[in-house]
Amino acid sequence: MSRPLAALAMRPAVAPVLFDAGARRRLNGLVDLGPDPDLVLDEFDSPRARSVLAGVEVLVTGWGCPLLDEALLHHAPRLRAVVHTAGTVKNHVTEACWRRGLQITSAAGANAVPVAEYTLAAILFSNKQVLATRDGYRRTRERATDWHVRLAGAGNYRRRIGIVGASRIGRRVVELLRPFDLEVLLSDPFLDPDEASRLGARLVPLPELFGSSDVVSVHAPWLRSTEGLVSRSLLGSMPDGATLINTARGALVDQPALERELVSGRLNAVLDVTTPDLLPSGSPLYDLPNVLLTPHIAGSMGGELHRMADFALDELERWTRGVPFVDPVHPDAWDRTA
Repeated sequence: MSRPLAALAMRPAVAPVLFDAGARRRLNGLVDLGPDPDLVLDEFDSPRARSVLAGVEVLVTGWGCPLLDEALLHHAPRLRAVVHTAGTVKNHVTEACWRRGLQITSAAGANAVPVAEYTLAAILFSNKQVLATRDGYRRTRERATDWHVRLAGAGNYRRRIGIVGASRIGRRVVELLRPFDLEVLLSDPFLDPDEASRLGARLVPLPELFGSSDVVSVHAPWLRSTEGLVSRSLLGSMPDGATLINTARGALVDQPALERELVSGRLNAVLDVTTPDLLPSGSPLYDLPNVLLTPHIAGSMGGELHRMADFALDELERWTRGVPFVDPVHPDAWDRTA
């Protein structure tokens, strides 16, 4: 049986990082990449790109994929499916794709794994007061016998964790927290109390979650309706010494309000995302002792990229066999999907 004609559409530097030698062999066995199997499209307007698109049945997309709009679909009349090797497809999939009836899948579930792992580590370290203890140890250079007294408020026994958003990542974080002696609160407008209970959490309104949690972790999607969701009043209601974790998007948080709380020292934060994505060089968040700031690394990095590639190849294999995707992207969930 002939293999369907496919093309890679992403930044050219991304493809060899995603697909190691073994994954590339598997990809070549599933689809026909045409006369130039090393070609990676990062634009759809050149004569060369349009020549390839004319016969393509499936696009394997990644970071940097150009927009899949009406113009693209006009030049790709045989295109039937899009297999995305990363998380969100909102940067390249358009309404035109749904009108064409394209089958679309993404590796968002695979990318959720490292984000949830990062969050779990951040929660446990935050309650353990690792940053403050590190700084105190650096100053004193003492292996004091009374650290357990100095850290009387630290630890992960019977602490309360608030999860904002029952997204893929939010749900996985709740699952990872199950073995620990923690109470988990969850807030999500699309969830009912019974489902929250089945996940291992108690459904509460946002004000209760922020007002009573030792650590709050944000996992809601970035939508117009969620911008500024973590407001000044919610931040102001957090208990003294509480920690905010954000691995979602910076736009979900009122950043000036958060910055004021952090500069005052009242709250702590673990921030993998900010607004803007790259803070000005003079931002105090770089140097505050109560802030752990990382450059959007919670998602798949290094070898973790291969998890996403393997998932995408699994989906591609299902499609070539006429089997439905395990994790399709549905247009009816578009308005609440990250």
